[in-house]
Amino acid sequence: MSTTTQIATLELSGTKKGKIIISNITEPYGKKTEDVVSIGIALNGKDIEWKSHIPYANLDSVIEVLQKVNEEKKAQDA
Repeated sequence: MSTTTQIATLELSGTKKGKIIISNITEPYGKKTEDVVSIGIALNGKDIEWKSHIPYANLDSVIEVLQKVNEEKKAQDA
């Protein structure tokens, strides 16, 4: 049975009430499936409207890419 455990909640930039909700989900796709990190967006701060699931095995690569594009965006805006 799948279990969701909230890890962190961040303010969503550019919104009045929006939140980024980060959670761990156990057995997200059925029995014996590996945990994932869930990143949800709630524009009203409560109801998640968009969600991404990232397997922990992919997390380092996703973070690396996000850091790279963040640095490129900062350089572009400078």
